[in-house]
Amino acid sequence: MFTYDFMQNAFAAAGIVSVVSGLIGFFLVLRAQTFAGHALSHVGFAGATGAVLFGLPPLWGLIALTLIAGVGMGLLGERLYQRDVAIGIVLAMSMGLGLLFLTFFTAYATQATALLFGNILGVDATTAWTLLALGIAALAALAAIARPLLFASLQPELAEAKGVSIRLVSVLFLAITALGVAECASIVGVLLVFALMVGPAAAAQRLTARFWHGILLSALLALAEAWFGLVLAYTTDWPASFWITAISGAVYLLAIAVGSLPAFRSAITAVVR
Repeated sequence: MFTYDFMQNAFAAAGIVSVVSGLIGFFLVLRAQTFAGHALSHVGFAGATGAVLFGLPPLWGLIALTLIAGVGMGLLGERLYQRDVAIGIVLAMSMGLGLLFLTFFTAYATQATALLFGNILGVDATTAWTLLALGIAALAALAAIARPLLFASLQPELAEAKGVSIRLVSVLFLAITALGVAECASIVGVLLVFALMVGPAAAAQRLTARFWHGILLSALLALAEAWFGLVLAYTTDWPASFWITAISGAVYLLAIAVGSLPAFRSAITAVVR
C-alpha cells in the first residue's frame, strides 16, 4: 500500500488533519459550538467554489471565507444564547452564496463532488505540506489561548469578572476553528466535516472527564479513524470519506455504551494514564 505515492500523501495529510481536528474539536464540543463547525464547513463550500470560478486553488478560497465567517460569528454572538442566531444568519447567507456559485460550477461536476465529499487520495505532496503549515499555525494559536479559552468555556461569568475578554476569546477560537474546518474539508469534504471534527471529541468526552486525558484521546481517536479508514478504502475500493465517517459514528456509539458502565470507564481512564 505504501509503495504508491498517492497513498503516502493521503496518510500524511490525514494524519495532520485528524490531529488538528481532534484537538480543536475537543474545545468545540466542550463549548457546545458544534453547530458552528457545521456552519463553517458550508461556508467553506461557497469559498471553494468561488475560488475555482476565479481560477484560484479551492483550498485558499475555503480558508479565506471560513476565516471571515468564523470571525463574524465571534463578533455577532459571544454569549451562549446569541450563538445559534449569529451562526444561523452566517450559514443562511453562505448557503445562498454557495448556491449561486454552484450554478456557474456545473461544468466542474467532479471537482464539486470532491469539495462536497472529499478526495483524500487526490492530495499531492504540495497540498500535504500546505496542510502541515496551516496545522502548525492553528495549533500554535490554540495553545496560546488554551488557558483563557478553557476558563471562558467552563466558567464564562467568572472568567469575565477576572478580566478575560469573552468576545475576544470567542473570535480567536472561531478563527482557529475555521482553519481546522478548512483542513478537514480537504480530507472528508464539507458535508462530512462534522464526523471527523466532532465525532472523536464527543467520544473522548464520553470516556473521560479529565481535560488532558480527553484532549489527548480525542486526537488519538481522530488519527486512528482517519488512518484505519484509509486502510479500509484501499482494501475494499470504497470511498475513504465513507469509511472515516462510518468509523467515527461507530466509535461514538461504542463510547456511549462503554462510558455508561463505571467499570469500563475506570479501565479506560487507567489506560489513558
